[in-house]
Amino acid sequence: MTDFVTRFAPSPTGFLHLGHAASAFHVWDAARRAGGKVLLRIEDIDQTRCRAEYTAAIYDDLAWLGFEWATPRVQSEHFDEYATVVDRLSDLGLTYRCFRTRREIAAEVEAAGLSPETPFTGTPLPAELEAKRVAQGAPFAWRLSLEKCRAYLGADYDRLSFETLGLDGTRSETKAQPDLHGDINLTRKDAPTAYHVACPHDDALQGITHVIRGTDLEDAAHIHVLLQRLMGWPTPVYTHHPLVIGPDGKRLAKRFASKSLASLRQEGLTPQDVKRLAGV
Repeated sequence: MTDFVTRFAPSPTGFLHLGHAASAFHVWDAARRAGGKVLLRIEDIDQTRCRAEYTAAIYDDLAWLGFEWATPRVQSEHFDEYATVVDRLSDLGLTYRCFRTRREIAAEVEAAGLSPETPFTGTPLPAELEAKRVAQGAPFAWRLSLEKCRAYLGADYDRLSFETLGLDGTRSETKAQPDLHGDINLTRKDAPTAYHVACPHDDALQGITHVIRGTDLEDAAHIHVLLQRLMGWPTPVYTHHPLVIGPDGKRLAKRFASKSLASLRQEGLTPQDVKRLAGV
């Protein structure tokens, strides 16, 4: 057994499809080759879209594909742990309350003549006005100020990096660029935590040494490395596998109404058929 621990971390906002299967095969195959293990994590912090029926279906689909796992970690059961992360970053003076909506931010960017893709950076409201908004019950999200992070870390901010491992075994060092993303949401207005807090927190807690996920989440590593440095968490090795592309040239996803694994199973496909279709 090697010191290789990875995870498969789906969000139960819909039924798993071929793209999820491809990622699962990449994860379990890598662990098998390394003599390591896979942990299952249910990332259900979005309490609006996540449903118990989807979680149950995840277990059924993964079992059908032939995967095994220990007791999964269910993120919605640990909101208090994620809150301590935000508290810690706030104690360091690195956060601020953001009351702006996405629409308001987009309008500000447009009014400034900037590209819609311009990373958002904000500033705290004056203390008196902020206290008034909080007392009124105005919704807000905690954001991590990159300007404050840069001042806090000094030269170390520009030295942030992470190791990547290609599917062909090639290793390389990537310079982290959190500035590409602007000030990071640590909580959501409709949830007590955000993905960028819960994910690296759990990676550290569970001793994840290798993160294997699709290229659609490649940019997340740049954010997570910063949080890992601030919180004193270890940085895993990252592998990003290609996505499964549908006939329309778009990546398979629930929002594109991709066929679920359950429907493929009902059509008579075998796990081997699914792996072949996933191109793994």
